[in-house]
Formats: sequence, C-alpha cells, structure tokens
Amino acid sequence: MSAFDYAEMTTRNIGFVTAEEQQALRDGSVFICGVGGMGGACMQSLVRAGVGSFTIADFDDFEVSNLNRQVFATLDTLGSDKAESTREQALKINPGADITVFGREWPDHLEDILERHDIVVNGMDDIAAGVHLYRRAKAHGCTVIDAYTSPLPSAIVVGPRDPRPEERLGSPTLGTPWTELTDAQIDGAKGAEILYVLVHSSSAEAVDMDVAGEMVAGTRARMSFAPMVITTGNLMAYEVIKLLLNKPTTDCRGYFFQPWSLKVERPYSAPVAAVRRAIASRVLRKMTGG
Repeated sequence: MSAFDYAEMTTRNIGFVTAEEQQALRDGSVFICGVGGMGGACMQSLVRAGVGSFTIADFDDFEVSNLNRQVFATLDTLGSDKAESTREQALKINPGADITVFGREWPDHLEDILERHDIVVNGMDDIAAGVHLYRRAKAHGCTVIDAYTSPLPSAIVVGPRDPRPEERLGSPTLGTPWTELTDAQIDGAKGAEILYVLVHSSSAEAVDMDVAGEMVAGTRARMSFAPMVITTGNLMAYEVIKLLLNKPTTDCRGYFFQPWSLKVERPYSAPVAAVRRAIASRVLRKMTGG
C-alpha cells in the first residue's frame, strides 16, 4: 500500500483551485452538526477536497434505513455510532485530518465549538436543536450553511447579521428557549418551512403529494432519496469551500435545484409569492387534513 501524501491526494484539485487556495482549504475548519444524510455527504466531499479540520456531532447509530442515502452507512457500519464511524472512515481518506467528535452531549460544548469554528453546517432534522444552533451561531458571529426540508436539493447560507430561519419564516418558536419548545411549536415550525418550500419551489411536482401528506401528518417516515440528499450535501460543501476561499456565496434565502427540469429556482418577488402562498396554503391544509 502506498504511503499517504496530502499533495498527491489533492493534486487533481489544482485547476479548480490554485495551490494557494488548496492550502487555505487545508488550513480551514468546519463544524458539521449531523453527519447522516446531507451532513455526511457534505463531510465526505470536504474531506476529499482536502479541508483539514473538523468538529462533527451526531447522537444516532447507523441503521438499515440509512443505507439508501447516507454515504458513510454500509453493512460494516450498521449499529455503530455515526459520529465515531464517520471520523474513522474519513481518516481512511485523509489520515492527516484533525477530526473532533461529539455525541449526544454536543449542546453542552457548543459555546467552545463555536469559538473555534466560523463555519457551521447544519445537517440535523431536529427543529429544537437547530433553533439553538442558529441562535448561538449568531451570538458567536458564525455563518451557518443549511438546506430546506424539501424534495429538491437546496442550499442556504445564513451569515451572523442575517435573520434566523425562525425569524424569516415566521416560526412560532420565536422567543421560546429551545429546551421548552412544545410539540405544537415544533409542528408549526415544520409547517412554516414546508409552506415556504411550496411557495418558492416546484417541490410539489417532484414527489407524490399523497405520500408527502402522510409524512407531514406523521404517519410515514420522512422521504429521502440518495440523488437528492447527496446532491444537497455537495451543494452545501461548495458553499463551505466558497467561504473558506472568500468567494461569493448564496444568501440566507438560498435556492432550489430542480434536477428534472435542470432549473435553479430562486425565491419569488413579494407579489408573486403572495399569490403562490394562497395556493400553497390550500395544498398544505389538504396535506395535513386541516
């Protein structure tokens, strides 16, 4: 087996980035909270791109249902801790990477983590923990890269001066400590995000809406599809790389990628959004039985 060499591993990156930019990636650091689906895909691309330092957090174990989309889920990792297993596999790609791991206790260490990382990737689907992450990231001046709960790949970049998603989407979580959020508030936050997705994207055309309604109603597990999840993770990885290289990124509203029509969908203007919101609200009420 050949000895590992960082320069050899990243030699084919040159041309996409300069040698100086490759060094900036090697010197870069990222906090990825949630390394399952899109977070794991983002992590893999960043490791292979040569980013040198990570803190990762997750409290789940890999299970069979993860095999359809999570890049670090294999028959060999089933039942293993996601964060620890992701670190182990990432070091098989770049053994020189510095990777710190946290499990369920990550919120207790969040202040220290955010002191050490300017860039945060939110790979969670936990509403309450996400609210906490965003609030503390703002306090520490960190930028958060995220994606919508959407059947289309998407990416958003929320800088420290940008409104938090709960503010921008009108979530009922505003003003409530994250540990005290009720089920009704969490459901309301999910509904606000789904409504935004329906208004500003063609997501309703990308999936079976009857199945989506069952998911929203809580009678079916969340839909996930490898091409969508992994593409989303890679879009997020690009936003991380652009930040590390001081290149322009997308904004806090982000965009959707429609792979079936090959279109990039950006948020509509207020007048158009108002019309679409009325239609989307009826669709959402039908989905939820409201």
